[in-house]
Amino acid sequence: QVQVVESGGGLVQPGGSLRLSCAVSGRIFTFYAGYWYRQAPGKERELVAGLSAGGHTNYGDSVKGRFTISRDRKNTVYLQMDNLKPEDTAVYYCRALRAPEVGYWGQGTQVTVSS
Repeated sequence: QVQVVESGGGLVQPGGSLRLSCAVSGRIFTFYAGYWYRQAPGKERELVAGLSAGGHTNYGDSVKGRFTISRDRKNTVYLQMDNLKPEDTAVYYCRALRAPEVGYWGQGTQVTVSS
C-alpha cells in the first residue's frame, strides 16, 4: 500500500512564500511522475505543476515564474510557492505515479493567502 501525505500548508500574506511537501511511503515505490493540483471552493481541480522522473517540469499558466516543483532522493515532492496571491487560495493535492496509469492521491493541504 502506498501512502501520500502532504504538509506545509497554512495562512500567508499576499507576496509571501510557502513550501509544500508530498511524502510518499509504503510498498516499494518507483517514481514515475509527481503532480500538484489545487481546488478552490466552487471550482474544478486544476493542475498546478508536474515533474517527471527524467526531470521534465510543467506548470499551469497562472503559476509560471512563481512556483517551482522538485523532489529529493526519498521521493518527497516539493512545491515552492513564491509571490503568493489571494487567488492561490485552495486545497493543494499531490498525486504520485509509479506508472502512467497507476497513481496515488494525498488528502490535501489547505493554503490560504490573505492579509
